[in-house]
Amino acid sequence: MSSRLIEIVRKLLRKVILPIRKKKEVFLSNFRLSMAFRISMAYLKLMLTHGVLFMVVFFLLYMYSEKENYDQMAEQIISAMKENVGEECVNPYFMQGLSMKIEMGKSKKVVYNDIAYLPNSEKAFFYGIHFDRKSESNILVISEEKEFRVEDDIYYAQFQYDLTGSYHNFLSLLWKLVIAYLAIVALIIRKGKKSDVKLFEPVRIMSATANRLTVNNLHSERLNVEGTKNELKDLANVINAMLDRIETSYESQKQFVSDASHELRTPIAVIQGYINLLNRWGTTNEEVLHESIEAIQNEARSMQDLVEKLLFLSRHDKKTLKLIKKRFNMRIVVEDMIKETKLVAGNRIINSPVLEDVIVYGDKQSLKQAIRVFIDNAVKYTKEGDEINILCQKVNGDCVITVQDTGIGMTKKDVDHIFDRFYRSEHVRNQNISGHGLGLSLAKLIIMAHTGKIKVRSQFKKGTSFIITIPKRRY
Repeated sequence: MSSRLIEIVRKLLRKVILPIRKKKEVFLSNFRLSMAFRISMAYLKLMLTHGVLFMVVFFLLYMYSEKENYDQMAEQIISAMKENVGEECVNPYFMQGLSMKIEMGKSKKVVYNDIAYLPNSEKAFFYGIHFDRKSESNILVISEEKEFRVEDDIYYAQFQYDLTGSYHNFLSLLWKLVIAYLAIVALIIRKGKKSDVKLFEPVRIMSATANRLTVNNLHSERLNVEGTKNELKDLANVINAMLDRIETSYESQKQFVSDASHELRTPIAVIQGYINLLNRWGTTNEEVLHESIEAIQNEARSMQDLVEKLLFLSRHDKKTLKLIKKRFNMRIVVEDMIKETKLVAGNRIINSPVLEDVIVYGDKQSLKQAIRVFIDNAVKYTKEGDEINILCQKVNGDCVITVQDTGIGMTKKDVDHIFDRFYRSEHVRNQNISGHGLGLSLAKLIIMAHTGKIKVRSQFKKGTSFIITIPKRRY
Protein backbone atom coordinates (compact mmCIF):
# COMPACT_ATOMS: atom_id res chain seq x y z
CA MET A 1 0.00 0.00 0.00
CA SER A 2 2.81 2.40 0.92
CA SER A 3 4.71 1.76 -2.34
CA ARG A 4 1.54 2.39 -4.33
CA LEU A 5 1.02 5.65 -2.47
CA ILE A 6 4.61 6.69 -3.19
CA GLU A 7 4.09 5.93 -6.88
CA ILE A 8 0.91 8.04 -6.91
CA VAL A 9 2.81 10.93 -5.32
CA ARG A 10 5.58 10.58 -7.92
CA LYS A 11 3.08 10.69 -10.78
CA LEU A 12 1.45 13.74 -9.23
CA LEU A 13 4.82 15.49 -8.92
CA ARG A 14 5.70 14.65 -12.54
CA LYS A 15 2.39 16.00 -13.79
CA VAL A 16 2.16 19.10 -11.60
CA ILE A 17 5.51 20.14 -10.12
CA LEU A 18 7.83 19.41 -13.06
CA PRO A 19 5.79 21.40 -15.65
CA ILE A 20 5.66 24.34 -13.24
CA ARG A 21 9.42 24.14 -12.72
CA LYS A 22 10.07 24.02 -16.47
CA LYS A 23 7.82 27.00 -17.07
CA LYS A 24 9.67 28.85 -14.32
CA GLU A 25 13.05 28.08 -15.94
CA VAL A 26 11.78 29.18 -19.36
CA PHE A 27 10.41 32.40 -17.88
CA LEU A 28 13.62 33.22 -16.03
CA SER A 29 15.73 32.42 -19.10
CA ASN A 30 14.18 35.46 -20.81
CA PHE A 31 15.93 37.74 -18.35
CA ARG A 32 19.62 38.47 -18.02
CA LEU A 33 20.15 38.21 -14.28
CA SER A 34 23.59 38.96 -12.87
CA MET A 35 25.32 36.51 -10.59
CA ALA A 36 25.27 39.07 -7.77
CA PHE A 37 21.49 39.41 -8.15
CA ARG A 38 21.02 35.65 -8.22
CA ILE A 39 23.14 35.23 -5.09
CA SER A 40 21.18 38.00 -3.36
CA MET A 41 17.90 36.33 -4.29
CA ALA A 42 19.19 32.98 -3.07
CA TYR A 43 20.20 34.51 0.26
CA LEU A 44 16.85 36.30 0.49
CA LYS A 45 15.01 33.03 -0.10
CA LEU A 46 17.09 31.27 2.53
CA MET A 47 16.64 34.04 5.06
CA LEU A 48 12.87 34.22 4.56
CA THR A 49 12.37 30.47 4.77
CA HIS A 50 14.67 30.18 7.77
CA GLY A 51 12.97 33.23 9.28
CA VAL A 52 9.61 31.47 9.10
CA LEU A 53 11.19 28.36 10.60
CA PHE A 54 12.74 30.48 13.35
CA MET A 55 9.35 32.04 14.18
CA VAL A 56 7.71 28.62 14.40
CA VAL A 57 10.48 27.26 16.63
CA PHE A 58 10.40 30.41 18.76
CA PHE A 59 6.63 30.06 19.17
CA LEU A 60 6.93 26.44 20.25
CA LEU A 61 9.71 27.24 22.73
CA TYR A 62 7.77 30.21 24.08
CA MET A 63 4.58 28.18 24.60
CA TYR A 64 6.54 25.28 26.05
CA SER A 65 8.13 27.63 28.56
CA GLU A 66 4.67 28.89 29.55
CA LYS A 67 3.44 25.32 29.93
CA GLU A 68 6.39 24.48 32.18
CA ASN A 69 5.37 27.33 34.47
CA TYR A 70 1.86 25.83 34.75
CA ASP A 71 3.38 22.38 35.38
CA GLN A 72 5.29 23.83 38.31
CA MET A 73 2.05 25.36 39.64
CA ALA A 74 0.30 21.99 39.38
CA GLU A 75 3.15 20.26 41.23
CA GLN A 76 2.96 22.88 43.97
CA ILE A 77 -0.79 22.23 44.38
CA ILE A 78 -0.20 18.47 44.64
CA SER A 79 2.61 19.01 47.17
CA ALA A 80 0.32 21.24 49.27
CA MET A 81 -2.38 18.53 49.31
CA LYS A 82 0.15 15.95 50.46
CA GLU A 83 1.39 18.21 53.24
CA ASN A 84 -2.04 19.47 54.42
CA VAL A 85 -3.94 16.20 54.73
CA GLY A 86 -7.58 16.65 55.65
CA GLU A 87 -7.70 20.33 54.81
CA GLU A 88 -9.90 21.76 52.10
CA CYS A 89 -8.29 21.78 48.68
CA VAL A 90 -7.75 25.23 47.14
CA ASN A 91 -6.48 26.55 43.79
CA PRO A 92 -4.28 29.60 44.40
CA TYR A 93 -3.47 29.94 40.68
CA PHE A 94 -6.98 30.20 39.30
CA MET A 95 -6.58 33.86 38.39
CA GLN A 96 -3.39 33.00 36.52
CA GLY A 97 -5.25 30.66 34.18
CA LEU A 98 -4.88 27.29 35.89
CA SER A 99 -8.08 25.30 36.42
CA MET A 100 -8.34 21.85 37.95
CA LYS A 101 -10.58 18.98 38.81
CA ILE A 102 -9.53 16.53 41.53
CA GLU A 103 -11.37 13.34 42.40
CA MET A 104 -10.68 10.37 44.58
CA GLY A 105 -9.66 7.24 42.78
CA LYS A 106 -11.81 4.65 44.55
CA SER A 107 -15.05 6.52 45.20
CA LYS A 108 -14.79 8.84 42.18
CA LYS A 109 -15.78 11.63 44.54
CA VAL A 110 -14.95 15.07 43.19
CA VAL A 111 -12.87 16.85 45.79
CA TYR A 112 -12.42 20.08 43.85
CA ASN A 113 -13.55 21.39 40.45
CA ASP A 114 -13.23 24.89 39.02
CA ILE A 115 -12.97 23.97 35.33
CA ALA A 116 -15.34 26.13 33.35
CA TYR A 117 -14.15 25.47 29.78
CA LEU A 118 -15.10 22.05 28.46
CA PRO A 119 -13.30 21.46 25.12
CA ASN A 120 -14.79 18.90 22.79
CA SER A 121 -12.96 16.43 20.61
CA GLU A 122 -13.34 18.58 17.49
CA LYS A 123 -11.10 21.24 18.98
CA ALA A 124 -8.36 18.85 20.15
CA PHE A 125 -5.61 18.49 17.59
CA PHE A 126 -2.50 17.30 19.43
CA TYR A 127 -2.10 15.47 22.78
CA GLY A 128 -4.39 17.52 24.99
CA ILE A 129 -3.96 20.80 23.16
CA HIS A 130 -7.26 22.50 22.34
CA PHE A 131 -7.54 25.56 20.15
CA ASP A 132 -10.94 27.11 19.56
CA ARG A 133 -10.54 29.45 16.61
CA LYS A 134 -14.31 30.11 16.40
CA SER A 135 -14.44 31.85 19.76
CA GLU A 136 -13.86 35.59 19.96
CA SER A 137 -10.68 35.22 21.97
CA ASN A 138 -9.26 32.19 20.11
CA ILE A 139 -9.10 30.06 23.26
CA LEU A 140 -5.94 27.95 23.58
CA VAL A 141 -6.08 25.36 26.36
CA ILE A 142 -3.77 22.51 27.33
CA SER A 143 -5.13 19.61 29.42
CA GLU A 144 -2.82 17.64 31.66
CA GLU A 145 -3.77 14.58 33.77
CA LYS A 146 -1.79 13.53 36.82
CA GLU A 147 -2.14 10.74 39.37
CA PHE A 148 -0.81 11.08 42.91
CA ARG A 149 -1.19 9.46 46.34
CA VAL A 150 -2.07 11.14 49.60
CA GLU A 151 -1.41 8.66 52.44
CA ASP A 152 -3.41 5.57 51.40
CA ASP A 153 -5.74 7.31 48.98
CA ILE A 154 -5.17 7.70 45.24
CA TYR A 155 -6.25 10.93 43.55
CA TYR A 156 -6.72 11.80 39.92
CA ALA A 157 -6.15 15.40 38.91
CA GLN A 158 -7.06 17.02 35.63
CA PHE A 159 -5.31 20.33 35.15
CA GLN A 160 -6.27 22.82 32.49
CA TYR A 161 -3.79 25.50 31.44
CA ASP A 162 -5.27 28.53 29.76
CA LEU A 163 -2.56 29.75 27.39
CA THR A 164 -4.82 32.15 25.52
CA GLY A 165 -3.14 35.17 27.08
CA SER A 166 0.32 33.82 26.24
CA TYR A 167 -0.86 33.16 22.67
CA HIS A 168 -2.08 36.74 22.26
CA ASN A 169 1.10 38.08 23.82
CA PHE A 170 3.12 36.11 21.30
CA LEU A 171 1.01 37.41 18.39
CA SER A 172 1.60 40.94 19.61
CA LEU A 173 5.32 40.22 19.84
CA LEU A 174 5.34 38.37 16.50
CA TRP A 175 4.53 41.41 14.37
CA LYS A 176 7.30 43.34 16.04
CA LEU A 177 9.71 40.45 15.43
CA VAL A 178 8.62 40.19 11.77
CA ILE A 179 9.15 43.90 11.17
CA ALA A 180 12.53 43.82 12.91
CA TYR A 181 13.56 40.68 11.00
CA LEU A 182 12.52 42.15 7.64
CA ALA A 183 14.50 45.29 8.44
CA ILE A 184 17.55 43.14 9.27
CA VAL A 185 17.05 41.14 6.04
CA ALA A 186 16.84 44.33 3.98
CA LEU A 187 20.00 45.63 5.64
CA ILE A 188 21.83 42.34 5.04
CA ILE A 189 20.72 42.21 1.38
CA ARG A 190 21.87 45.79 0.85
CA LYS A 191 25.23 45.19 2.46
CA GLY A 192 25.48 41.76 0.81
CA LYS A 193 24.86 43.23 -2.63
CA LYS A 194 27.81 45.58 -2.20
CA SER A 195 29.88 42.68 -0.95
CA ASP A 196 28.84 40.55 -3.95
CA VAL A 197 29.78 43.34 -6.36
CA LYS A 198 33.16 43.61 -4.68
CA LEU A 199 33.51 39.82 -4.70
CA PHE A 200 32.84 39.62 -8.44
CA GLU A 201 35.02 42.59 -9.30
CA PRO A 202 37.90 40.22 -10.27
CA VAL A 203 35.49 38.39 -12.59
CA ARG A 204 34.58 41.69 -14.27
CA ILE A 205 38.27 42.52 -14.66
CA MET A 206 38.92 39.03 -16.08
CA SER A 207 36.08 39.50 -18.57
CA ALA A 208 37.41 42.90 -19.65
CA THR A 209 40.94 41.51 -20.05
CA ALA A 210 39.70 38.51 -22.05
CA ASN A 211 37.68 40.86 -24.25
CA ARG A 212 40.85 42.83 -25.07
CA LEU A 213 42.77 39.73 -26.16
CA THR A 214 43.78 39.67 -29.81
CA VAL A 215 46.48 38.02 -31.87
CA ASN A 216 48.63 41.12 -31.50
CA ASN A 217 48.62 41.23 -27.68
CA LEU A 218 48.31 37.54 -26.91
CA HIS A 219 51.89 37.48 -25.63
CA SER A 220 51.43 40.39 -23.21
CA GLU A 221 47.85 40.28 -21.90
CA ARG A 222 47.28 38.04 -18.88
CA LEU A 223 44.72 38.00 -16.09
CA ASN A 224 45.86 39.72 -12.94
CA VAL A 225 45.81 37.33 -9.98
CA GLU A 226 46.86 39.94 -7.43
CA GLY A 227 44.13 40.55 -4.86
CA THR A 228 42.05 37.55 -5.92
CA LYS A 229 41.55 34.66 -3.56
CA ASN A 230 40.57 31.03 -3.45
CA GLU A 231 38.57 29.78 -6.45
CA LEU A 232 38.84 33.05 -8.40
CA LYS A 233 42.61 32.96 -8.14
CA ASP A 234 42.59 29.33 -9.26
CA LEU A 235 40.35 30.28 -12.20
CA ALA A 236 42.68 33.13 -13.18
CA ASN A 237 45.71 30.83 -13.02
CA VAL A 238 43.93 28.20 -15.14
CA ILE A 239 42.97 30.79 -17.76
CA ASN A 240 46.51 32.20 -17.81
CA ALA A 241 47.90 28.70 -18.28
CA MET A 242 45.42 28.17 -21.13
CA LEU A 243 46.51 31.45 -22.74
CA ASP A 244 50.14 30.35 -22.45
CA ARG A 245 49.30 27.12 -24.28
CA ILE A 246 47.35 29.00 -26.93
CA GLU A 247 50.24 31.42 -27.42
CA THR A 248 52.71 28.55 -27.70
CA SER A 249 50.47 26.77 -30.20
CA TYR A 250 49.94 29.97 -32.18
CA GLU A 251 53.66 30.76 -32.30
CA SER A 252 54.34 27.17 -33.32
CA GLN A 253 51.75 27.46 -36.08
CA LYS A 254 53.27 30.74 -37.26
CA GLN A 255 56.72 29.18 -37.27
CA PHE A 256 55.35 26.14 -39.11
CA VAL A 257 53.80 28.30 -41.85
CA SER A 258 56.94 30.44 -42.08
CA ASP A 259 59.24 27.41 -42.35
CA ALA A 260 56.97 25.70 -44.87
CA SER A 261 56.90 28.87 -46.98
CA HIS A 262 60.68 29.11 -46.79
CA GLU A 263 61.14 25.48 -47.79
CA LEU A 264 58.76 25.86 -50.73
CA ARG A 265 60.29 29.16 -51.82
CA THR A 266 63.67 27.62 -52.70
CA PRO A 267 62.45 24.92 -55.15
CA ILE A 268 59.97 27.37 -56.65
CA ALA A 269 62.78 29.88 -57.22
CA VAL A 270 64.95 27.18 -58.79
CA ILE A 271 62.14 26.06 -61.08
CA GLN A 272 61.39 29.67 -62.02
CA GLY A 273 65.07 30.25 -62.77
CA TYR A 274 65.33 27.27 -65.09
CA ILE A 275 62.08 28.22 -66.78
CA ASN A 276 63.57 31.63 -67.50
CA LEU A 277 66.71 29.92 -68.76
CA LEU A 278 64.64 27.69 -71.04
CA ASN A 279 62.74 30.69 -72.24
CA ARG A 280 66.01 32.28 -73.35
CA TRP A 281 68.20 29.41 -74.53
CA GLY A 282 66.36 26.14 -74.11
CA THR A 283 64.91 25.89 -77.57
CA THR A 284 68.28 26.11 -79.31
CA ASN A 285 70.70 24.71 -76.70
CA GLU A 286 70.09 20.99 -76.12
CA GLU A 287 72.50 20.85 -73.16
CA VAL A 288 70.63 23.65 -71.36
CA LEU A 289 67.34 21.92 -72.16
CA HIS A 290 68.37 18.61 -70.55
CA GLU A 291 69.90 20.33 -67.53
CA SER A 292 66.76 22.40 -66.97
CA ILE A 293 64.42 19.45 -67.28
CA GLU A 294 66.48 17.40 -64.82
CA ALA A 295 66.65 20.27 -62.32
CA ILE A 296 62.92 20.94 -62.58
CA GLN A 297 62.16 17.25 -62.05
CA ASN A 298 64.39 17.12 -58.96
CA GLU A 299 62.85 20.24 -57.45
CA ALA A 300 59.33 19.01 -58.27
CA ARG A 301 60.06 15.73 -56.47
CA SER A 302 61.42 17.69 -53.51
CA MET A 303 58.28 19.81 -53.41
CA GLN A 304 56.08 16.73 -53.70
CA ASP A 305 57.96 15.08 -50.84
CA LEU A 306 57.58 18.21 -48.70
CA VAL A 307 53.86 18.57 -49.47
CA GLU A 308 53.22 14.91 -48.65
CA LYS A 309 54.98 15.29 -45.31
CA LEU A 310 53.00 18.45 -44.58
CA LEU A 311 49.75 16.66 -45.40
CA PHE A 312 50.73 13.77 -43.12
CA LEU A 313 51.45 16.16 -40.25
CA SER A 314 48.23 18.07 -40.94
CA ARG A 315 46.16 14.88 -40.80
CA HIS A 316 47.82 13.97 -37.52
CA ASP A 317 47.08 17.41 -36.05
CA LYS A 318 43.44 17.18 -37.15
CA LYS A 319 43.15 13.65 -35.69
CA THR A 320 42.16 12.34 -39.12
CA LEU A 321 45.22 10.15 -39.66
CA LYS A 322 44.14 6.53 -40.06
CA LEU A 323 46.48 3.58 -39.63
CA ILE A 324 45.63 0.17 -41.06
CA LYS A 325 47.16 -2.24 -38.59
CA LYS A 326 47.81 -5.93 -39.06
CA ARG A 327 50.35 -8.54 -38.00
CA PHE A 328 53.54 -8.90 -40.05
CA ASN A 329 57.20 -9.93 -39.70
CA MET A 330 59.38 -6.85 -39.24
CA ARG A 331 62.56 -8.70 -40.26
CA ILE A 332 61.33 -8.99 -43.87
CA VAL A 333 60.60 -5.25 -44.01
CA VAL A 334 64.04 -4.37 -42.61
CA GLU A 335 65.78 -6.74 -45.05
CA ASP A 336 64.04 -5.07 -48.00
CA MET A 337 65.13 -1.63 -46.81
CA ILE A 338 68.72 -2.84 -46.34
CA LYS A 339 68.80 -4.08 -49.94
CA GLU A 340 67.42 -0.78 -51.21
CA THR A 341 69.96 1.18 -49.15
CA LYS A 342 72.87 -0.84 -50.51
CA LEU A 343 71.73 -0.03 -54.05
CA VAL A 344 71.43 3.73 -53.55
CA ALA A 345 74.38 4.12 -51.12
CA GLY A 346 76.99 1.79 -52.51
CA ASN A 347 79.82 3.91 -51.20
CA ARG A 348 78.69 3.34 -47.58
CA ILE A 349 79.46 0.19 -45.59
CA ILE A 350 76.03 -1.26 -44.73
CA ASN A 351 76.08 -3.92 -41.99
CA SER A 352 73.23 -5.97 -40.60
CA PRO A 353 74.78 -8.10 -37.83
CA VAL A 354 71.47 -9.12 -36.21
CA LEU A 355 68.19 -9.72 -38.04
CA GLU A 356 65.66 -11.67 -36.02
CA ASP A 357 62.06 -12.63 -36.75
CA VAL A 358 59.72 -10.32 -34.82
CA ILE A 359 55.98 -10.27 -35.29
CA VAL A 360 54.64 -6.73 -35.07
CA TYR A 361 51.06 -5.45 -35.02
CA GLY A 362 50.89 -2.14 -36.86
CA ASP A 363 50.58 -0.24 -40.10
CA LYS A 364 53.25 -1.81 -42.31
CA GLN A 365 53.65 1.06 -44.79
CA SER A 366 53.76 3.74 -42.08
CA LEU A 367 56.35 1.87 -40.01
CA LYS A 368 58.41 1.27 -43.16
CA GLN A 369 58.20 5.00 -43.89
CA ALA A 370 59.37 5.85 -40.37
CA ILE A 371 62.32 3.44 -40.41
CA ARG A 372 63.22 4.70 -43.87
CA VAL A 373 63.62 8.20 -42.36
CA PHE A 374 66.24 6.95 -39.87
CA ILE A 375 68.13 5.03 -42.56
CA ASP A 376 68.03 7.94 -45.03
CA ASN A 377 69.36 10.26 -42.32
CA ALA A 378 72.18 7.79 -41.62
CA VAL A 379 73.10 7.86 -45.31
CA LYS A 380 72.70 11.63 -45.58
CA TYR A 381 74.89 12.51 -42.60
CA THR A 382 77.73 10.06 -43.35
CA LYS A 383 80.52 10.23 -45.87
CA GLU A 384 82.00 7.74 -48.28
CA GLY A 385 83.47 4.80 -46.39
CA ASP A 386 81.47 5.38 -43.19
CA GLU A 387 79.62 2.47 -41.60
CA ILE A 388 75.89 2.11 -41.10
CA ASN A 389 74.66 -0.74 -38.87
CA ILE A 390 71.02 -1.79 -39.06
CA LEU A 391 69.69 -4.31 -36.52
CA CYS A 392 66.30 -5.91 -35.97
CA GLN A 393 66.02 -7.72 -32.63
CA LYS A 394 63.41 -9.37 -30.48
CA VAL A 395 63.81 -8.26 -26.85
CA ASN A 396 61.28 -9.60 -24.32
CA GLY A 397 58.73 -9.91 -27.12
CA ASP A 398 59.24 -6.30 -28.28
CA CYS A 399 60.66 -5.31 -31.64
CA VAL A 400 63.86 -3.26 -31.32
CA ILE A 401 65.31 -1.67 -34.46
CA THR A 402 68.68 0.06 -34.27
CA VAL A 403 70.11 2.38 -36.94
CA GLN A 404 73.69 3.28 -36.07
CA ASP A 405 76.17 5.32 -38.11
CA THR A 406 79.68 6.73 -37.83
CA GLY A 407 78.76 10.06 -39.39
CA ILE A 408 78.94 13.68 -38.26
CA GLY A 409 76.94 13.12 -35.07
CA MET A 410 75.05 15.77 -33.12
CA THR A 411 75.54 18.15 -30.21
CA LYS A 412 73.37 17.94 -27.09
CA LYS A 413 71.42 20.99 -28.28
CA ASP A 414 70.66 19.25 -31.57
CA VAL A 415 69.52 16.07 -29.80
CA ASP A 416 67.02 18.12 -27.77
CA HIS A 417 65.43 19.59 -30.90
CA ILE A 418 65.80 17.06 -33.71
CA PHE A 419 62.14 16.02 -33.47
CA ASP A 420 60.90 19.61 -33.77
CA ARG A 421 59.31 20.43 -37.08
CA PHE A 422 61.63 22.13 -39.60
CA TYR A 423 64.53 22.02 -37.16
CA ARG A 424 67.92 21.71 -38.80
CA SER A 425 71.28 22.04 -37.09
CA GLU A 426 73.40 25.06 -37.98
CA HIS A 427 76.28 22.66 -38.58
CA VAL A 428 74.15 20.82 -41.16
CA ARG A 429 72.98 24.02 -42.83
CA ASN A 430 76.55 25.18 -43.22
CA GLN A 431 77.41 21.97 -45.08
CA ASN A 432 74.54 22.48 -47.55
CA ILE A 433 73.03 19.05 -46.80
CA SER A 434 69.59 18.84 -48.38
CA GLY A 435 66.46 18.27 -46.34
CA HIS A 436 63.37 19.93 -44.92
CA GLY A 437 63.66 19.07 -41.21
CA LEU A 438 60.35 17.18 -41.20
CA GLY A 439 61.46 13.56 -41.51
CA LEU A 440 62.19 12.88 -37.84
CA SER A 441 59.01 14.69 -36.76
CA LEU A 442 57.00 12.46 -39.07
CA ALA A 443 58.83 9.31 -37.93
CA LYS A 444 58.25 10.14 -34.27
CA LEU A 445 54.51 10.58 -34.83
CA ILE A 446 54.31 7.16 -36.50
CA ILE A 447 56.28 5.42 -33.74
CA MET A 448 54.20 7.15 -31.03
CA ALA A 449 51.02 6.07 -32.82
CA HIS A 450 52.22 2.50 -32.27
CA THR A 451 52.94 3.27 -28.56
CA GLY A 452 56.64 2.93 -29.35
CA LYS A 453 59.75 4.64 -28.00
CA ILE A 454 62.77 6.28 -29.60
CA LYS A 455 66.17 6.58 -27.92
CA VAL A 456 68.89 8.79 -29.37
CA ARG A 457 72.59 8.38 -28.64
CA SER A 458 74.96 10.72 -30.39
CA GLN A 459 78.48 12.09 -30.13
CA PHE A 460 79.52 15.06 -32.21
CA LYS A 461 81.69 14.07 -35.20
CA LYS A 462 81.65 10.41 -34.11
CA GLY A 463 78.20 9.13 -35.02
CA THR A 464 74.58 8.66 -33.98
CA SER A 465 72.39 5.74 -32.94
CA PHE A 466 68.59 5.64 -33.11
CA ILE A 467 66.98 2.82 -31.11
CA ILE A 468 63.31 2.28 -31.98
CA THR A 469 61.21 0.03 -29.74
CA ILE A 470 57.79 -1.17 -30.88
CA PRO A 471 56.10 -2.98 -28.00
CA LYS A 472 54.46 -6.33 -28.35
CA ARG A 473 50.73 -6.07 -28.64
CA ARG A 474 48.96 -6.98 -25.39
CA TYR A 475 45.71 -8.86 -25.98
